This record gives sequence, C-alpha cells and structure tokens, in this order.
Amino acid sequence: MSDPALSAEAELRRLLTIMQALRDPATGCPWDKVQDFDSIAPYTIEEAYEVADAIAQRDFTALPDELGDLLFQVVYHARMAEEAGLFGFADVAKCINDKMIRRHPHVFGDAAARDAAQQTEAWEAGKSQERATRQQTGALAGVPVGLPALTRAAKLTKRAARVGFDWPDVEQVLDKLDEEIQELRAELSDADPARLTDEVGDLLFVLANLARKLDLDPETCLRHANEKFCRRFNAMEQLVEAKGTTLADSSLATMEDAWQAVKAAEKKPL
Repeated sequence: MSDPALSAEAELRRLLTIMQALRDPATGCPWDKVQDFDSIAPYTIEEAYEVADAIAQRDFTALPDELGDLLFQVVYHARMAEEAGLFGFADVAKCINDKMIRRHPHVFGDAAARDAAQQTEAWEAGKSQERATRQQTGALAGVPVGLPALTRAAKLTKRAARVGFDWPDVEQVLDKLDEEIQELRAELSDADPARLTDEVGDLLFVLANLARKLDLDPETCLRHANEKFCRRFNAMEQLVEAKGTTLADSSLATMEDAWQAVKAAEKKPL
C-alpha cells in the first residue's frame, strides 16, 4: 500500500514538472528534447503491453512501476502538445472526466440503473454518437489501425456483426476455416509470397472471428499458446540436456520424443 501521506495531486504535479524539465530547450535532456509524437508512440504501445504483462503475471509489486511508465507516456504526449500550442495535460484529464460522466448517466445523472449488459449496449451507442459527431461514418469507423492485428480483426467482425453481417453459428465459421485452409494449400505449390500472405491473412482473420464467436479474446488465446509453447520447449530442452546432449545436436525424432514426454507429464494428475 502507498504511504497515506503521499498526495496524488502533489505527485502528479511533480511528474508534470519533471517532464517540463526534461523538455526544457536549454537545460533539458538531449534525448528527450528531440522526441516527437511519432518517435514516442512506439514506447507508449510498449509500456501498455508491459502493464498487461505484469497483470498477466499477477506481479502486483511491479504493476505500480509499469503503470507509472504508462502514465509518463501520457504526460510526455501532453507536454509535446502543449509546446506546440495544441492542448495540455489538463485538457487530456478533462476529456476523460467529461466522457466518463457522459457515458455513465446512471451513476452521475438521473438515468435508471443498468446491469452490465445494458451498460455495454449504452456505451457502444454513446461511442457511435461520438463518432458521428466527429464525422466518422460507417459501421467500421473508429476501429484503430494501430491495434494488434488479431484484436483489430475481432473488433472489425464485431462491428460487422452488429449490422447483421455475421455467420449464424460457430459451425459455419469452422466450415469457412476449412475453406481457407484448402485455399492456402492450393497456393503452396506456386509459393508466391504475395498470394501466401493473402491466404495466411485470411486464415488468421477467420480464426480471430472464431474466437469472437466463442466469446474469447484472440490475443489472450495466442498469448496462452505462446506461454504454453515456451514452457514445453524449455522442459524439452532440459530433458534432452539431462541425457548429455543439446537440441542442436539432436535429431528431430529425438526432440519430438522429448516433446511428447513433456506433454504426457503435464497431463498426469498431481
């Protein structure tokens, strides 16, 4: 727990002052002074992933530090905008404050109480109205291009489903998956990189759609698969090395035997 004597307002003011000092044209940090929105954006994305990783690892000791890094990114962008005469940190805070109040009339206004499903529906309706105000028209408007590709695919298909453009059930998605696999097989003989890219992309897009239909997040699914692969690969490597050799010196058959042994060990009851 944080020290009760610490003031959130005071610490935020301190952070804003630090950011201003780092960007000071005369006395600031040479690296920080030359950054711009484009150069900082990749760090913003990276810090968001590090927050997600700390949460996934249940590392709540590291989480305050990771959240601080993410907050610093917000402050960084706000400072650069203020220098350019665009907006400042107060504008950023005001925007999110106003938005939260506007989108929660059942909490901050006199609207009737809502359950979680009703709030989700109202939230999406509010977002649609805001996109219309910004003249972002079309069912797919406003889905960020910068999202991870699997996440964006799921969001795009969710938007399409709202207007009825969707497979009725999971079985039809699986049928489409089989179709895409066959189309990929047909392109393998020519090995045209452009065609293979297109077909593999179609396959991944359908898989993201399948995850959505199953009420699963495709990024979470793939992240779980990545971690499972790492866990099993490391165990396989240890198993091979325990026999006095290395993976590099082992045949594929030897590695496959070790891989299957690791999988079998995982399935054994504790």
